[in-house]
Amino acid sequence: MKRRQFVQTAGLGLAASAVAAPAIAQSSPELKWRLTSSFPKSLDTIYGGAEVFSKMVSDLTDGKFQIQVFAAGEIVPALQALDAVQAGTVEMCHTVSYYYVGKDPTFAIASSVPFGLNARQQNAWLYQAGGNELFNEFFKTYNVVGFPCGNTGTQMGGWFRKEIKTAADLNGLKMRIGGIAGQVIQKLGAVPQQIAGGDIYPALEKGTIDAAEWVGPYDDEKLGFSKVAPFYYYPGWWEGGPTVHAFVNQEKYASLPKAYQAAVLAASTYANTWMQARYDMQNPGALKRLVQSGTQLRPFPQEVMQACLKASNELYADISKTNEAFKKAIQAMTAFRNDEYLWFQVAEFTYDNFMIRSRAGG
Repeated sequence: MKRRQFVQTAGLGLAASAVAAPAIAQSSPELKWRLTSSFPKSLDTIYGGAEVFSKMVSDLTDGKFQIQVFAAGEIVPALQALDAVQAGTVEMCHTVSYYYVGKDPTFAIASSVPFGLNARQQNAWLYQAGGNELFNEFFKTYNVVGFPCGNTGTQMGGWFRKEIKTAADLNGLKMRIGGIAGQVIQKLGAVPQQIAGGDIYPALEKGTIDAAEWVGPYDDEKLGFSKVAPFYYYPGWWEGGPTVHAFVNQEKYASLPKAYQAAVLAASTYANTWMQARYDMQNPGALKRLVQSGTQLRPFPQEVMQACLKASNELYADISKTNEAFKKAIQAMTAFRNDEYLWFQVAEFTYDNFMIRSRAGG
């Protein structure tokens, strides 16, 4: 190559680099966001989902998109996380949408409602059957975009000071219970209380409440509920597979480069899987320890389950009369649930039932 040609070629390369570098920098800006959680740091799995999400976003963007996670109460109270994102006080939150049924009961369906979907069905609906699209149309009216970012699996029915033998035993019972499930048990005479996770133990210890539900053995053991309530009921019929959401302020999300939006989706999807896998790994050991230490494990009687199912269906019908968003979502969920259980009873249930009986028989 002649010297003049080499100099010209090299000059063109330098010029291209000068143009390309700023373009790359503009498409990968350095951002620092804040995420407020509805959970305390001591609950390392449900709170940890936000940390897993944050780290994955950072890894996917070579550290240029940093999201700092704050525990409940560090910026705003646990049950005001969504409000902070709506207002733009923070860019994101990690919470359970059924905490916000006071705004609209439709929020509950996005996470879990009594006698709704189990975790696998919930993910199938949200990711593959239009659920995420349905709810993001709804979330748009609250200035947020939602991403599934965790699931606990089917939860336990909670801790009770006294045995629950009939539906009548719920009458007058003061119970910490989240979301729309509180309205269901209220129809049976109970007095629901929505209390943040970190405040449940003192309320149960002092007798301010008679019963409380949270998640399951691993978290419940950490929170010490067995020390103040001996009876541990199952299943949590109001949370067959509750989705934990990452909510992003709508304007902030729209301003992200496409690659960063993709990182948010990928990281939240990973955290969604991570959380349930971790709970499934931790719960068996915790349940053994609780029972060995004196916890009295009890199934809800069928009479109680049937009464609660009836009350749930009546409540959904009542809300649907005046709330079109709720009606649309609950009808979609119910239709999907019916088809899913048609399939689950064939292979899934048969297999699980056989394996459980085989294990019990040694």
